[in-house]
This record gives sequence, structure tokens and C-alpha cells, in this order.
Amino acid sequence: MSMSSFWEPYLELQTELESVSQLMAKQIHLRNKEIEAALLDSIYSGGKMVRPAYTLLFSKFGDNQQADRTLALAAAVELLHTATLIHDDIVDDSPLRRGNPSIQSKYGKDVAVYAGDYLFTVCFRLLSTYADTQEQVEINSRGMERILMGELDQMYLRYNKRMSIRNYLTQISGKTAQLFALACYSGALNGGQTEKFSRNSFYIGSHIGMAFQIIDDILDYSQTSDVFGKPVLEDVRQGVYTAPLIFALKKDNNRLRELIDKETLMTDEDAREVRKLVVELGGLEQAKQLATKYTQKALKRIEQLPEKQEKNQIKQITLALLNRGV
Repeated sequence: MSMSSFWEPYLELQTELESVSQLMAKQIHLRNKEIEAALLDSIYSGGKMVRPAYTLLFSKFGDNQQADRTLALAAAVELLHTATLIHDDIVDDSPLRRGNPSIQSKYGKDVAVYAGDYLFTVCFRLLSTYADTQEQVEINSRGMERILMGELDQMYLRYNKRMSIRNYLTQISGKTAQLFALACYSGALNGGQTEKFSRNSFYIGSHIGMAFQIIDDILDYSQTSDVFGKPVLEDVRQGVYTAPLIFALKKDNNRLRELIDKETLMTDEDAREVRKLVVELGGLEQAKQLATKYTQKALKRIEQLPEKQEKNQIKQITLALLNRGV
């Protein structure tokens, strides 16, 4: 497979991520070869694999280097992420994922549900095979629980006109930030680092994940579908109100409220007008300020890491991710 060009400056890490992808692919065995091929496509479809990259990097700060176990842990993190994406596409009825037809649009929602569920089982099969302690399995179980709670929060808050920034931050702290935090924390712990170091790694991942999701939500209002790799303005159509819209609604603009009151009846033209109003009312700018706040929190904690090559790589990768397209 060909890795994302994002990793070209980091040749050793790029090679390790290729090994992670190969390990993931080796775990996929289904009697239905068409669905097996679809899952393999989802693994090889061009995602950056940033979460397993953080797992690999944070594991190198410790003295307990076991390559096979670290690769398996990184693969489990990415399998968990891929499973949640498949389920996200079902809930959102999304036709695209990373610029390609989503599994649910190509094979139907029933197949997609089982495909996502299957990846959850593969994730825990890897963990049970390679984890040297029960704690490592429990850490991932708790992480999955928090991720799913974030998804449930998002579903519960759909079309909620009283959605607050606090509600939004709570939601994305589970939905997105938890998996980044899990990737960094489990990598550090697996490498043999102390609980104090691993906890700092957890917070680094959490802050990165928060900024990452806020930026993703900004791009939903500022990019085209071709560039973004999935339908834009789909969140507002689905009643998922994110930071740019929430900030804009604080201006108490009647026209904006009229448009989102249409809910499922919102047309393409309505969605474009929502985008225009969100920009004019300063929603994007305030969301960028919020993303910057979490980026700075992450960078401050990264500075506390030991002076190693991996520290510089973590900093460079984080800056590249959190400056994308904004």
C-alpha cells in the first residue's frame, strides 16, 4: 500500500505505519469476500493514520521496547477508529468517506453495521493476543465506552437550538479527543513509562483531539466536498450543531434561526446561506480561536516531554495537523 504523503518527512515512522496497516489487513478474514475487500479498502483508503502514529511515537519514550506489541497496539487503535467511522457514516447517511463511496452507501446500512462491529472484535482480538496485562485491555475498553458516549451525546443533542459550546466540548471530548488521548496514553504506558508521564501523554492527546475536531468542523464550513473528502455542510443538515454555527447563533440572527428551523427540509441553497451567515457573523473566526486555545494547551504539555527526536516529531506533526486548511 502507499502511505499518505504526510509521512514523507518521517521515513522511519512511515515504515512502521506501513507495518501497522499490514498487520490490520492480516486480521481481516471473512467468508464474504466482497465485504472483506470493502474493509480492506477502508484500511487502505488514504487515511493519515495519525492516531497509531502517536501511539508509536509515545511508546519510544520508555525503556520497554517490544516492537510486535507496539505495532499491535497501534493497529488496535486504528481499527477502533475505522469502526467508528463506518458507524458514523451509517448515522449520517454519508455517501462518501475520504473521497470514496462509504461502505453503507455501497453495500447498505445492514452490511455496514456488521462490518463496523466486526472491526471492534478484531480490535479486541489483537489486544487480547498481544497485551501483557489485563490493564491494557481495560484501558481500551474504557476508551471505547467514552467514545461511544460521545456519539450518543451527539445523537441526543441533534436539532437542539439551545446547544451550547459547553455541550459541544463535552460531546467532542468523547467522540474525538478520547481516541487521541487513548493513542498517546496507551503508547506511553506500553513503552514502560511512569503513570505520571502517561497521564501527561493522555492530556496531550486529548488537547490535540479537541483542536483536531474543531478544525474539522471549521473545514465543514470553509472547504468543498472534493477537498474535504466527504460531504460538506452535512452536519447542519443532520442537526449536528458545531462550534462555528453555535458561535454564530449567539449573535441572535433571526434569518439563521429560520434556516436551521427547517431541519430536514433544508435545501442546498439554504445550506449555502447558512454557511454565508456563519462566516459573516464571525462563527468561523471564533471557532478558530477555540482551536488555537487547545493547540496551545497541547504544545505547552509537549514541551514538558524529554528532549528526544520523538518530541520534535510529535511537535511538528501536531502543528501540521492543527494548521491544516485553516
